[in-house]
Amino acid sequence: MAENKIFAGPRIRRIRNGLGLTQTAMAEELGISPSYLNLIERNQRPLTVQLLLKLSETYQVDLADLQGGRQEGVFSELKAIFSDPLLSGELPGDQELVELADAAPNAAAGVSKLYRAYREQQARLTDLSQLLAREGRMLGSAGARLPIDEVHEVFEMRPNFFAAIETAAEALHQALAPGDDLFGAMRVWLRKQHDVSVRVLPLQAMPLWRRRFDRHSRRLFLSERLSTADRIRETAMEVCQLAIGAETDAESRTFTFATDEARRLARFELLRYAAHALMMPYTAFQAAAERAAYDVDVLKSRFQVSFEHAANRLTMLQRQGAPGVPFFMLEVDNAGNRFRRAGARGFPLQRFGGGCPKLPIHAAFAQPGQIIVERAEMPDGAEFLLIARTLEGLGAGFEERPRRTAILIGCDIGFSDDTVYGRHLGEKSTVLKIGPACRLCERQGCLARAEPPLTRPLGLDEMVTGLSAFDFQ
Repeated sequence: MAENKIFAGPRIRRIRNGLGLTQTAMAEELGISPSYLNLIERNQRPLTVQLLLKLSETYQVDLADLQGGRQEGVFSELKAIFSDPLLSGELPGDQELVELADAAPNAAAGVSKLYRAYREQQARLTDLSQLLAREGRMLGSAGARLPIDEVHEVFEMRPNFFAAIETAAEALHQALAPGDDLFGAMRVWLRKQHDVSVRVLPLQAMPLWRRRFDRHSRRLFLSERLSTADRIRETAMEVCQLAIGAETDAESRTFTFATDEARRLARFELLRYAAHALMMPYTAFQAAAERAAYDVDVLKSRFQVSFEHAANRLTMLQRQGAPGVPFFMLEVDNAGNRFRRAGARGFPLQRFGGGCPKLPIHAAFAQPGQIIVERAEMPDGAEFLLIARTLEGLGAGFEERPRRTAILIGCDIGFSDDTVYGRHLGEKSTVLKIGPACRLCERQGCLARAEPPLTRPLGLDEMVTGLSAFDFQ
């Protein structure tokens, strides 16, 4: 039987470009002439067995990648895209998709990304059209949700604790035996276990990414925009992906998301959770938090993390038999856009809301870097201890506008004596009167009210001017 010939010119060219090699340099390392390599890259010569083995030995290339022919995952995505009624009549068959997936998978991935953006814009327009069809402005619409909205809703409503990931991350931390240098220990582990090196690249080389793993050159690239703590977290995410990926994948399968995109985003959230668990192992972090009375600044210094990392980790302390104070967390930007909500027992949306303009998270932008502590009371009498502070985003150049957000962590007032912040306030502190959101709040005489409540009719009177334009009966 005749031997199947392997033509993999585009793949060889991608490997060479990824390594930054000229045809002459690569040909010299493979022991062939540049002209012969040129013919191979143009699919005018097949790969010999000897050359396949040389490629594998020199560049750690997986032979299956060269012999696989069709890129099944990319091909499947393209086939799904071109089955859309908008494109279904464009191609007579699958052969062109096969060729595109094999010869230019990066271009095919770009087509897939563009199509996903198109579908997301369609979903947004559906929401907008339904909103405009109503009289007045409503809190939400019944249109299709984006995958990120679905993921946020699921993660916000459940306890921010994953026992299997905690156990695996704690065992991995012990195996690394990092001492006071977790970053160094992870780099050594990546080199020894997976032959992966870590490099920090200037922003000109990585204008669009925080982290990128090049599987051909076995290098993990980190942007210089990242702070030292964020570089550790990005590296920890890569380590967790390689070492305890099975645990995070198993946890992600417990969710029932409607789309592959939502499942991918959920896996990313679980990897970030695992990275925090690796950087701040549960047993050590919970004990340190109790000793420090949950002082976030003390914890960030002790574990060499950022304020955001430590505050986020406080919302994860719910292990049976060793729970911490059940904190919840909210992060917004100065325009009020919400990025994340989480809680040790789920974010208390019904009891707390998080949409009040009087929350200290909004006042924090006027005092960058300062911690604001408030005792807040809801209309039903429930009280919370709230701590807010601004966060610095990625490093920015002179001509760039830096991104700044603020984070709020809170707990029921009954836990305030367990924290350094509650002890600071004491019992005689001023109580901040807040509500869940303006449209759901019936407090009268509120100077910060931005919208009328849905539950009351407006009480406009030509003879009386109230404290806001939204006085109600």
